[in-house]
Amino acid sequence: MIRVATNSFTDSLINQLTRIRVNQQQLQNQAATGLRVQNPEDDPSAMRRILDLQAESASVAQYQKNIAQAKQQSTAGYNAMQSLKTISDRAGEIATQADGTKSPQDLQIYAAEVTQLIQEAGQVMNSKSGSDYLFAGTLSNQTPFALTQNSSGQVTSVTYQGNTSVPSVEIAEGVTLAALPVGANTTGSGPQGLITDSRSGADFFNHLISLQNNLLAGNTTAINTTDLPGLQKDSENVTEQIATTGALQARMDAETTIATNRSSALDQLTSTQADADMATVIMQLQQTQTAYQAALQSGAGLLNMSLLNYLQ
Repeated sequence: MIRVATNSFTDSLINQLTRIRVNQQQLQNQAATGLRVQNPEDDPSAMRRILDLQAESASVAQYQKNIAQAKQQSTAGYNAMQSLKTISDRAGEIATQADGTKSPQDLQIYAAEVTQLIQEAGQVMNSKSGSDYLFAGTLSNQTPFALTQNSSGQVTSVTYQGNTSVPSVEIAEGVTLAALPVGANTTGSGPQGLITDSRSGADFFNHLISLQNNLLAGNTTAINTTDLPGLQKDSENVTEQIATTGALQARMDAETTIATNRSSALDQLTSTQADADMATVIMQLQQTQTAYQAALQSGAGLLNMSLLNYLQ
């Protein structure tokens, strides 16, 4: 004859109800949040994958931010270059028209206009995007170009105060780009200068100043043989920079699309790992609720039985 302690049934029942209740709470939480994995203990391997995916998503989000900022700067720079090209074209027209048939008064009028063009070009080259100067290289808090004028108002010199290092941003893993050219580069290597570049012969401000001075002096020969060819090199240099910037913007558009698609794919993968299958969760929740009620009823029946019923 075996005696069975009544408290063994009670302990077993409590353990069973506790397990069911814990499972029920987990399922209720999944149903409420839509997430299958919220804590490492829910599924350690899945949590590891989720954390890796989230880290990659954060990197892609930063790339998207970098691209957007670079695109904003590039667009501002592109607009400035278009304005510079308009100034260059007008300077070329003046140099072409200032031939031996023009009177000294006509040349003086042209000279005054060229002075205005130099000042306008200075304003364009000192453009900003937000708080940063566009064409100062990495010295973006420094005014790129400083103009000096004489007592008559003519521009006598323009000094570049930036550097030849272009600010670059990372747009994908291991991939960087520079959104803007530097204002000037006389080193013969490195990034191409927009106003001055020793390799292309561009020296826009000095060529404009020379044109201004030769117009004032009535030296049409120097204008034709020196200033006009120099201004043509400036125009070609600006045109090349505009084309380069346009190609750069097309690349940034493509990188934006790639990053957007990657971000969507990562969100999907994360969802696959973390999200709960709501239909399954609801079915399992109903099953645990049924099991909980059955355990309660069964336990109540066992506890109501007399101890004599367990004596054999």
